[in-house]
Amino acid sequence: MASMRTSKLLLLICYVSLLCFVSSSSSSDISKTSSSKVSLGVYYESLCPYCSRFIVNHISKLFEDDLISIVDLHLSPWGNSKFNSENDTFTCQHGEYECFLDTVESCVMDVWPESSDHFPFISCIGSLVLEHKYEKWETCYEKHNLKSKPVEDCLSSGRGKELQLQCAAEMNAFNPPHNILPWVIVDGQPLYKVRLVCFFLKDSAYFFLLNTFILLCYKWYLYIQVAVILDL
Repeated sequence: MASMRTSKLLLLICYVSLLCFVSSSSSSDISKTSSSKVSLGVYYESLCPYCSRFIVNHISKLFEDDLISIVDLHLSPWGNSKFNSENDTFTCQHGEYECFLDTVESCVMDVWPESSDHFPFISCIGSLVLEHKYEKWETCYEKHNLKSKPVEDCLSSGRGKELQLQCAAEMNAFNPPHNILPWVIVDGQPLYKVRLVCFFLKDSAYFFLLNTFILLCYKWYLYIQVAVILDL
């Protein structure tokens, strides 16, 4: 019942907000095209408890309810880490072990690029972080029937470091820069609870102006479902 009330409230806000966006959208905005999937980027740190809680308690529901089929999920483990080019080292907010686990998770996603394949491992590490047992992260291989050798090769070859530098570049490119973790991006826009529906409607308004009302309603549905899952 609570989810239904939330959905109805969001739809009402969407309807009212649509009028504002229709009147303010420029012709260049209207020409923008969008995928029927919701793009969801989660930028985090492996040992950040808030990040782990978000991944384990909320992102995991996308898979439990099969909503991942309508979501293009991108995970990036870097957060507030820094790269020191002078001595070619990483410095992480929660210490060296976080740098290591961030690299492990980057390798896991590189080895198994499908979110349905790598997310269980990422969530497994997140659960161990919440239990203060993250040093047992290797148990996640057996738990999810994955081979450790490809990840070990990624770590030893330097590939993991390359992946981490890519994550760093993603974080550094944000404008405005992130000011909280996890940093969540939905369809290219930073996700603030207060502005959630407005950002969602901006994309939907383009479809409305292009007379694709069915697609508009469908995307509203996707956004609302993701919002409910993420407990926003």
